Amino acid sequence: MNKRKINQNLIILLLIITINQAFGQKKEFRDTEVDTLTFLNNRKLLNSLNTNTFQKKIFVDNDIQIPYRFLTPKNNRTNEKFPLVITFHNSTRIGNDNENQLEPFAKIWLRDEIYERFPCYVVAPQFNKRSTNYEIDKDGIQVSKPSNDVSTLLKLIKDLEKEYPNIDKNKIYLIGYSMGGSTAQNLMNLSPNAFAAIVSVASVPDFSNLIKIKEKNIWLIHGKKDDENPYIGSVELYNKLSSNKNLIFTTFTNLNHNNIVIPFLVTDEIPKWLFEKRRK
Repeated sequence: MNKRKINQNLIILLLIITINQAFGQKKEFRDTEVDTLTFLNNRKLLNSLNTNTFQKKIFVDNDIQIPYRFLTPKNNRTNEKFPLVITFHNSTRIGNDNENQLEPFAKIWLRDEIYERFPCYVVAPQFNKRSTNYEIDKDGIQVSKPSNDVSTLLKLIKDLEKEYPNIDKNKIYLIGYSMGGSTAQNLMNLSPNAFAAIVSVASVPDFSNLIKIKEKNIWLIHGKKDDENPYIGSVELYNKLSSNKNLIFTTFTNLNHNNIVIPFLVTDEIPKWLFEKRRK
């Protein structure tokens, strides 16, 4: 009798494990639509924000120079730990004016309600050439490969941690759109243990270090109508990380490459999700 009960318990345990693995990820579809007026109003709101709060700085490492903007917490108490958020711009923002990289995902942190409720350090680097390049892999999927400048950011992060010891090393987050989303993935793959979570929007995937990122907090966001960075790339990454219970894949069935960020610009959804995550 005891042996039978043990066998039954083992079977139940195996079923529980199997179910948890099968439903570990979260895959969701949203039917949000963005009309022209919403698009223009949301952009107008962010463009009206005063970006002077972002300090202008330049990081130099040998022959590499990376201009970046730097935002400190509203009430920066030295005895309190604050997260560090790194935002990556898309390819239309390439340059060295130290201005143009402040695209929507950088500016959302300036909104009064976000700046007040989600205090953090924010770094917005600017690249003077593509921060990531795309190529087709052996399976016919477009993948992303980082430039040398991307690995230099790891040194910038170390410098900032020394200069601002109240940066919470367990709460360093990456967020990017398009080329920037790909760059965020590149950096996560280069140094998985350094980061707590990533939000990658409309990006080209990086499959280079799947074993090391298989338990990371990852939020993939893509428009099904994206004809610039193929939606199938995010689908493939989701499938390759099938055991990752900390992965969310959000598909916007009616959105394309150009309007995919709009639903997140006047909400707290991304900051709230990030701030709940810690480095594992």
